[in-house]
Amino acid sequence: MTATQTAPVKSGAAGSAVFADSDSRKYRYFEPRGKRATHYEDVTVDVQPDPERYLLQDWIISFPNGRGAYSKDNTAALSSNWHLFRAPDQEWERTHYQRQSKIEAMVQAVIANGRKSGAPLHFDKAWVRVLQNHLGAWKHAEFGLGTSLMQAQRYGYTQMINNATLTNSSYKLRLAQDITLYLAEIGMDIGNFDDEAGKRTWLEDGSWQGTREAVESIMGSEDYLEQYFAINIVFEPLVGELFRSGFLMQVASPNGDFITPPVISAAEADYERNLANAIDLFHLLAHDPEHGAHNKGLFQAWLRKHVALANNAAAGLQPIWSQPHSKPVQYSDARAQSVERIGKILGELGLDHPQE
Repeated sequence: MTATQTAPVKSGAAGSAVFADSDSRKYRYFEPRGKRATHYEDVTVDVQPDPERYLLQDWIISFPNGRGAYSKDNTAALSSNWHLFRAPDQEWERTHYQRQSKIEAMVQAVIANGRKSGAPLHFDKAWVRVLQNHLGAWKHAEFGLGTSLMQAQRYGYTQMINNATLTNSSYKLRLAQDITLYLAEIGMDIGNFDDEAGKRTWLEDGSWQGTREAVESIMGSEDYLEQYFAINIVFEPLVGELFRSGFLMQVASPNGDFITPPVISAAEADYERNLANAIDLFHLLAHDPEHGAHNKGLFQAWLRKHVALANNAAAGLQPIWSQPHSKPVQYSDARAQSVERIGKILGELGLDHPQE
């Protein structure tokens, strides 16, 4: 009589593998970045399952072809441990909603107080056309980048990466909405204000076609980390800050406009947070003990592609600096600052600025 062999039963429960606190009563699956886990880590780390960590079964949810819900193949970048990343801003759902709410309250208060005092009536006429046409066009750039990041966050391998990408998207979409509402509100106080001019400028004005190409190239990428990299490491310093900080926030008040700068200023604070997150993530990948050389080569290829597009976009915007009556800053100075800015960012990552 022969013995019948039975396959071993594998448990699908958390805890069937060895993890950080498997020998204690803390019930924590991860190693915190500091001495103690932060609230951000408690609600973010390992929320997105990974069958390589702790569990014995494969993906609980898979596509019909057998591919798991999340895949490392969604990016050409490689990592020896995707779970090391922790966003420096430590933003998660509740803190994100709180911050967005405060920003919206500030923006609406600025606009309401400005309109109450009749400020839009004192805007320089040439500056009104700049707001109507070019700030109206810029909202489409912000919307495109926000849409790109919204799509990108679906493909990240960990919740920490996806949270940073999704909050970045939310900030972009909020700014596009803020600009739309802001122009609509001051348009009620300014005679013959054309609400559709921004869309026409975005689609038809030659000054904006380089920016359109850069944004649409980012949107068309199938690599979610390329999208995140191109936006925060390349486009924002070379085009985003150039137009927002180097033009709108510098030129508005000399042309009688004290409302636009605080509306736009929230976006600059957003970018500082998004940039810190992006630098932390890409620094980890560029200095990965196993895949650092591969990732640096990949990032340099992304730089060559997107820096060329961003430089073309920036050059196309140059004529806008000459349109207001009061011109307190020159395009060349703003451009020099943006080039210096990306140089410092790339220096932190150990990457080389592509030769123009």
